Amino acid sequence: MSKRSVTVAAVDVEALEREAQGAIAAASTRAALDDARVQYLGRKSELKQALRGVRDRESGMALNAVRERLEAALEGREQELERAELARLDDALDVTLPGVQLPRGRLHPLTQIIREIEDIFLGLGYEIVDSREVETVWHNFDALNQPLTHPSRSHRDTFYVDEQTLLRTHTSTGQIRVMESRQPPIYIASLGRVYRRDTPSARSTPNFHQVEALAVDRNITLADLKGTLLHFFHQMFGGDREVRMRTSFFPFTEPSVEFDVTCFLCAGKGCAFCKHTGWFEMGGAGVVDPAVFENVGYDPEEWSGFAWGLGIDRIAAQRHGIPDIRMFWENDLRMLRQF
Repeated sequence: MSKRSVTVAAVDVEALEREAQGAIAAASTRAALDDARVQYLGRKSELKQALRGVRDRESGMALNAVRERLEAALEGREQELERAELARLDDALDVTLPGVQLPRGRLHPLTQIIREIEDIFLGLGYEIVDSREVETVWHNFDALNQPLTHPSRSHRDTFYVDEQTLLRTHTSTGQIRVMESRQPPIYIASLGRVYRRDTPSARSTPNFHQVEALAVDRNITLADLKGTLLHFFHQMFGGDREVRMRTSFFPFTEPSVEFDVTCFLCAGKGCAFCKHTGWFEMGGAGVVDPAVFENVGYDPEEWSGFAWGLGIDRIAAQRHGIPDIRMFWENDLRMLRQF
């Protein structure tokens, strides 16, 4: 039987460990400690080369024991340096100096306008109502006296989930649900997102926001509607903006009117943005149609009321001088940071 070959790497293990331990202990910075790590435990270090050449168990155990002690020494020295660095920072910290100001976000301009609108209505004694965005056809059209032949019922104008369910086209659905659940007097404002199959443009988008108000009480007239809306517009735009009311038609109000404000861009002189009219359309309003009251079980001989719906995106555009409401949805921080 042949004698087993025993090869011992030509390295002085004790001298190598003493040298390495001394270098580790002398390292005063992380960079110096990393240099010692590479020199004594790196792939090209004397210790690693010796381990690759080991051919007997005893030499391997001795070299591995040295490696483990050096790794422990490196870890211990690293913790010492870290504690020393933290102590130095603590000594250098002056708690009397002002802290570093963290960057803060801000509310989206549409959210800011929504909250301001809510404050105006709360100041008038109205209740803020939040309603569902996925609605039934009955609440969105039928209860509001919308005829079957009205274009807005078409699948080309409205986002349908199924034949009886859709994404609401206006926040009036919240008014219907409130009237179904309680008796007058009612003074509410409903705000939220609505959806229509509109082609995106400077004046309209498929997803936008509305605010609708409803007042139901005895002896309410169109004059109450006009006075309330004039107060709202003056609160939003200031007293120098002119407001006009013109006759219109909506299935759910009779009589019906629309409100416009003078264009912010040309101050009523006429420009391309306002189609050279000097006015910018804000939304529709009117006295609640008796048929709507009958649909929710109210006696139209006893109760009267007014309602209106305004586009919040358009209000924000007029308030801040934004010529294209799509800018609110583009998430361009150069625009949003102005508000």
